[in-house]
Amino acid sequence: MTQRIEVPAGLNGVVAADTAIGAVDGDRGFFHYGAHDATELARRHSFEDVWFLVHNGRLPDAVEVAAFRERTASLRHIPTALHSVIDTVGRTDASMLSKLRSVLSVASGPLRLDPVIDVDHVDRRAQTLRLAALVPSILAALHRVGSGERPVDPDPSLGHAASYLHQTTGVVPTLEAARAVEQYMILTIDHGFNASTFTARVVASTGADPIDAVCAALGALAGPLHGGAPSRALDALDEIGSVDAAAAWVRREVAAGRRIMGFGHAVYRAPDPRSALLREVADGLGGDLVEFAAAVEAEILVTLAELKPGRPLPSNVEFYAGVVMETAGLPRSMFTPTFAVSRTVGWCAHVVEQAAAGKLIRPSSRYVGPPVEFAEPDTAVISG
Repeated sequence: MTQRIEVPAGLNGVVAADTAIGAVDGDRGFFHYGAHDATELARRHSFEDVWFLVHNGRLPDAVEVAAFRERTASLRHIPTALHSVIDTVGRTDASMLSKLRSVLSVASGPLRLDPVIDVDHVDRRAQTLRLAALVPSILAALHRVGSGERPVDPDPSLGHAASYLHQTTGVVPTLEAARAVEQYMILTIDHGFNASTFTARVVASTGADPIDAVCAALGALAGPLHGGAPSRALDALDEIGSVDAAAAWVRREVAAGRRIMGFGHAVYRAPDPRSALLREVADGLGGDLVEFAAAVEAEILVTLAELKPGRPLPSNVEFYAGVVMETAGLPRSMFTPTFAVSRTVGWCAHVVEQAAAGKLIRPSSRYVGPPVEFAEPDTAVISG
């Protein structure tokens, strides 16, 4: 008989698998990719450097990253077979992540992606690299079609983040804007076994193809308690309107039992290191929105400390993520999709790792419904 282990609700603190990709230390306010502090990577490295790291398990040298940049840039072009799908789906009223899932659901053929159970490790890596390189191009094209504009072809001379900004807005970004978005994207490649990453690994464990795993992960990311928070945090700033109104707004939200988006975290007990770096990035961009956000953040922190003593609720990555992306020129409808652009790189690394493990993820449940009546088996001997 299989031994069953009782675990906390939400699997909090449960170790579900081994990974060499990265991890989060919520008590110390620290997370890393491989052996490297993730925030230091965002300060000192390009997106391609860190993509190479999670793809290969080590940082590249100058020659390797140049070749990797060239290779991933060559994979950004959307297959012709998907153009009509993007044109149709892009004109619908669905959310951007729903549109992306719709396009990806028919992309396995044009991308020639196979179930991970049917290919070897080398092919899995190649297929997931192709998928991660293509996602920003599809998202940007869907956005532009939905806005009544023509998609922009990827520019191979631009880095991954700058190309995504260019394809989305139609304007070659400034170095400052591109670097700001790039740093945000580096910070969101991976973050332990969050809901979307775990979802991707569950699907990969069945032997399905990488697109199946990424589409499932996108469904998890779409939830406002996961990837949908940056735009909601910025919406809250709009609703607050002025610094003087911040404290009263927080009191109303807390009294109504609503979450303050952009504050608190399921894992971090110490301050979120991503928030601190994005505050620096936002300060570097400057502007009225950045100054307003910083002043409102201070008021919210003071009010939350008063209302919830003994329960630290520092600002998290979502609070300044929205500020950085809007200041860099991205529309709010593309905030969560931008999260998906970077996190797809992490999901794909986890798909490859889970496929190599070769273990189906199949937990048990505890039945709490009405009592079950078991029929006694008929032991009568039938003679004939």
